[in-house]
Amino acid sequence: MRRFPMTGLCAGLLAISAFAQTPAEPPIRNLAEVPLPPRIGILGQTRISLPEVIERVLKNDRDLEISRILRQEAAYNVTAAKGAYDPVAGMRAYHSKTVTPIASLIGGAPNGQLVQNEWNGAPQLSGLIPWSGASYTMTFTNSRQVTNSTFATVNPQYPTSLRFDFTQPLWRGLRFDDNRYRLEVARKNDRLSAEQFRQRVIDVVTQATQAYWELVYASQAYDVQTQAVQLAEQQYASNRRQAEQGILSPIDVVAAQTQVATFQQNLFLAQQALAQAENNLKALILPNRSDLMWGTALVPETPADSGIVLPALDDAVREALRARPELAVNAINLEINRLDQRRNEEQAKPRVDAFATLTSSGLAGIPLPPGPNPFTAGFVGITNYVNQLGALAGLPPMPPLAFTSGAGIPPALNGSYGQSLSNIWSGNFPTAQFGVQVSLPLRNRTAEAQVAVAEAEGRRLRAVQDQVSMAIEADVRNSMQAVVSAQARLAAASVASRSAEEQYASEQRQLQAGTSTVFLVLQRQSDLIAARNREVRARADVAEAIANFERATARTIQAHNIQLQP
Repeated sequence: MRRFPMTGLCAGLLAISAFAQTPAEPPIRNLAEVPLPPRIGILGQTRISLPEVIERVLKNDRDLEISRILRQEAAYNVTAAKGAYDPVAGMRAYHSKTVTPIASLIGGAPNGQLVQNEWNGAPQLSGLIPWSGASYTMTFTNSRQVTNSTFATVNPQYPTSLRFDFTQPLWRGLRFDDNRYRLEVARKNDRLSAEQFRQRVIDVVTQATQAYWELVYASQAYDVQTQAVQLAEQQYASNRRQAEQGILSPIDVVAAQTQVATFQQNLFLAQQALAQAENNLKALILPNRSDLMWGTALVPETPADSGIVLPALDDAVREALRARPELAVNAINLEINRLDQRRNEEQAKPRVDAFATLTSSGLAGIPLPPGPNPFTAGFVGITNYVNQLGALAGLPPMPPLAFTSGAGIPPALNGSYGQSLSNIWSGNFPTAQFGVQVSLPLRNRTAEAQVAVAEAEGRRLRAVQDQVSMAIEADVRNSMQAVVSAQARLAAASVASRSAEEQYASEQRQLQAGTSTVFLVLQRQSDLIAARNREVRARADVAEAIANFERATARTIQAHNIQLQP
């Protein structure tokens, strides 16, 4: 056989033919899936509703428990302030023995020692009158005294007295004083703690409600990503069948594999977001870290209600200004400030007090028999001499000079302790004293400065009130706009989701008819999942915006039928 040499033209044609050949397609591989890891620490699941979440957070929130305790303390402070008007009973009792040296013949003390023993008891009752600022003290003094004095005609003796002291302010403290100031401030603080407790309830419930809707969103977003993986797997199976039949190229199967892997990544992120949202809600509603609910998955069962009808703006602002705890707190602080001003103005006044003292005394004792007396001992000889002369003249003898008992003691003083008490009740020995006491401070710069400070504080609180009112106005407007915008966004997202679903279905039909490409189908699939996720996000945003609007207008407590215990 004869061989002909290859010409240059033939060699060039062969080289072009070899270069133009299609490269080899990648082989069709099985679907590579990354398994979904189990959630950390989750052993089961439990269904939970929004009312249950609110009930749990009101029961277990630590800050709310502190607010409850502070409210109880405020009520106790009111009781303590009222205690200033509780009568005070007291008792002073003692026994004393006094030995006094006497160096005089008329001292009445034998052996130069005057000995006195006394048993004394003085019960007392004192208090304040709340409506006039007056004070009163009633003291009952009773004692038993024993003495060795030779001058005593009754021994033992029972001196008693009943004394009533009354002081009535006529200027400073007549209409307002420190005790009434403390009582009124305690009552205001009680109301203040109630408003602060209501504010905390609103904040906690709003926070728990928004955390619940975040869990709803995370759960639904997780479902959307699960559906995305399933759609991508179905597309992968469809592409593989068509590639095995020669309708699609193997690279279209690879594209579907890429879509599955991409959606799996989003699913893992959604699982992480679901765990975080769930743990955030658990941290709000569970009492401690040992609660068994930490090990269960929370499945929300309350559907989101996006059909709220908003009131008119003016009505919403008016309701917020009437019911927001912040304004109530500021108003109570202004009332306390007015009490401060009134108290300081009272302190700047002169003090004029009327006082009265009424005393009823009693005394009784056991009469002593006649005995020698220093005053009469020197007259014994004279008495005897006179009696002798009288006897010669036929006159009766003169009785000896002495401090005698019986006839010399008034009947009202003759007796024991009971007789002394009888003298008190009968008012035989009264004492009355009435008067006025005036205290006029010169300049009194301290009280004047305190009045000026209280007035300045009042101006500051009124300025704060304007700030709070403006903040509430902006808060209501923003919350209403958020609800309206979220509702509109939800409506648009729902339309977009339905449209994306129709586009995806249409693109699949076109692919089956050979008028579309796998790239467009996968693109429509991604658009569908994104639209569904935006719809889920918009629905949760509407629910959260409604909760925030309820907070802005202070309707949270009424909207959830929460009963605040007094």
